[in-house]
Amino acid sequence: MRRPRNLAATIGGWSARHRWAAILVWIAFVAVATVAGNTVGTVGMRPYEGLNGDSRAAEEILDGAGFPEVTAETVLVQRRDDRLTVDDERFRAAVDAVRRAVLATGEAENVRTPYDTPPAPVTADRGTALVQFTMKGDAETAADRVGKVLDAVADVQRRFPDLRVAQAGAASAERTFGEVIDEDFVRAERLSLPITFGILLAAFGALLAAAVPVALAMTAIFAATGLLAFTGRLLPVDDMTPNLMLLIGLAVGVDYSLFYIMREREERAKGRGRERAIEIAAATSGRAVLVSGVTVMVAMAGLFVTGNGLFMGFAEGTILVVLTAVIGSLTVLPALLSLIGDRIDGRAVHGTVRLLTRGRVTWPRLLGVRGGESRLWRAILGPVLRRPAIAATLSAGLLVALAVPALDLRIGPQGIDELQGEQAIVDTFRRIEAAFPGGAEPAVVVVKARDVTAPEVTAAVDEFRRRALATGAFREPIVAEVNPDRTVARITVGIGGDGGDETARRAVRTLREDLLPGTLGRVGEAHVTGDAAAWLDFNDRLAVSIPLVFAFVLLLAFVLLLAAFRSIVVAVKAIVLNLLSVGAAYGVLVLVFQKGYGEGLLGFTSSGVITNWVPLFLFVILFGLSMDYHVFILSRIREAYDRGMRNEDAVAHGIVSTAGVVTSAALIMVAVFATFATLSLLTFMQMGLGLAVAILLDATIVRAVLLPATMKLLGDWNWYLPRPLRRLPRLHHGGDDDEEPADRPLGVAGPR
Repeated sequence: MRRPRNLAATIGGWSARHRWAAILVWIAFVAVATVAGNTVGTVGMRPYEGLNGDSRAAEEILDGAGFPEVTAETVLVQRRDDRLTVDDERFRAAVDAVRRAVLATGEAENVRTPYDTPPAPVTADRGTALVQFTMKGDAETAADRVGKVLDAVADVQRRFPDLRVAQAGAASAERTFGEVIDEDFVRAERLSLPITFGILLAAFGALLAAAVPVALAMTAIFAATGLLAFTGRLLPVDDMTPNLMLLIGLAVGVDYSLFYIMREREERAKGRGRERAIEIAAATSGRAVLVSGVTVMVAMAGLFVTGNGLFMGFAEGTILVVLTAVIGSLTVLPALLSLIGDRIDGRAVHGTVRLLTRGRVTWPRLLGVRGGESRLWRAILGPVLRRPAIAATLSAGLLVALAVPALDLRIGPQGIDELQGEQAIVDTFRRIEAAFPGGAEPAVVVVKARDVTAPEVTAAVDEFRRRALATGAFREPIVAEVNPDRTVARITVGIGGDGGDETARRAVRTLREDLLPGTLGRVGEAHVTGDAAAWLDFNDRLAVSIPLVFAFVLLLAFVLLLAAFRSIVVAVKAIVLNLLSVGAAYGVLVLVFQKGYGEGLLGFTSSGVITNWVPLFLFVILFGLSMDYHVFILSRIREAYDRGMRNEDAVAHGIVSTAGVVTSAALIMVAVFATFATLSLLTFMQMGLGLAVAILLDATIVRAVLLPATMKLLGDWNWYLPRPLRRLPRLHHGGDDDEEPADRPLGVAGPR
């Protein structure tokens, strides 16, 4: 008797029967989403939308206050030996050449040199000077126009090789970051796509079977990026979001197709008809894809709990690309398999191997696969199942040991040190900071009132200045500016520290808790922003958000797994194993990027911290992605168990029958993520390495050793479901419905 089909099987069956309709609808969807999205354009976040708390309130007021936006640039003029000083004619000629060059571009104004009144900064030894100017026009387009000025300054450097002449500033930094990111992601695509195709070609041994997953993943990415232009109108996203969508979309899109196609080919090899093979693949692998995709999206939705625009934008983009990949795998993929038929198994690699070996060796045999099962993983699984307690202890101990360094994890904001490699602007910023150490960026006090020039407000500003200087925590200059309609005042206040240390944080707290309530807070709405304030607010928000995000993700993942496998033990154990993987990834991040182990090998310079948003993002994305393999393997184990296999036999069958798919899928994810560890931005290196290490550990130590060892130890209690929960709907795991289930052995302990 055939069991009721699950949702994935129903969708897959319809698509296979109406293949042209499914394919044309998908093509139309991708085309419309891509074209419409490019036409509409993505809305970027406003500067305040990535902030939290009081600093966000301050920046939101400034954003609408109408203050002139000024983009400042600086040219460093520095001697290369001890001979020249600012007073020498040669030095003066270089400075004058810089002034004339930047003005000649038509993009610079308000140029100030060391020879003007008031003069631009000069070091005490008279060997280093700055030329300061501002960019003309709209600050938002300054980065697009600063190239002419950079070229002009570079020309001066060529004319004065005995001096160091280099430019740095907000516009030039934004331009450099943009160019580096664009070049990096073009290189990442060129690396990841051929590597992914090569792994698929090795896994399938067929060109068409390797091409379909890549094509489906890329179309899903195009469509999701187009949809982002519309959802971004409701929730604007950071500029990095499309790059993250490429990273995640390629990995999950290819993996989902791989799961599906492998199962369809397996069923065809058993002699199933084309439609029946697709039905079984949809009911089993399709269902695993659906559960995995929902789990990833649920995990990413946890970032909405933070209330931070950066995290919420990441969640928005990732959910879109995963949702699109899942829809493509469940709809158009069965249609393509039905249309292509056995041609997808066109054995270019297989035939070549048979030809070269004169038929004595097959491609699967070279890969160590016989009868659909991996000999390598069966060899590994044998000792694990014979000594499950030892295997579980050793594997869990290794993961815990890797996770221990994470106890020392320290986070920090992104800065100019993000850029790795030989970047001239980074060197220039460092030289300027070394020559003119300025400490932390000033705090900015924002006051909003009906008229900030009224006597009571100006008196409050004077009183604020007096009290601030009296504390000893603040220094001159304390400068107040008023917006055009006189409703907002912006007061910059010099503070100590470096912007991220306790000195700077204490100064911000003093402003908010002691100074403002008794002065500016009495005459209007007063807030504090600036680098130190934003960093403090981010940390405070993170401290509140992390427990909420963890609780949200873990609880919903538990509910999903409980519903999918009707086992409280499976759900709890999956969460524990995933937490071990995430903890180990954190530990490796700390060892590499915080402690600096492997700097020479990976070609980076450690900043001593992990970028502030990386750990939380890694948690949610790794928790979701690691469910791919867990759900896929458990589905095969549960499928075999439901057909009457003993628990130990079902575990062995599930592991070895999925080993080839899991290994290939893991290699693809590791390869894609590892390419991002080669980029020039330290944050992407951290994220890429963290994801690659976690997936590698998850697909090997966790799924091949720890999972089967614990399942062997627990026996039939793996499937334990308390009596009150037995009313949960029984979800069919698919499989060989045409076969009669074997008799269940007596003495089954765990109720199912």
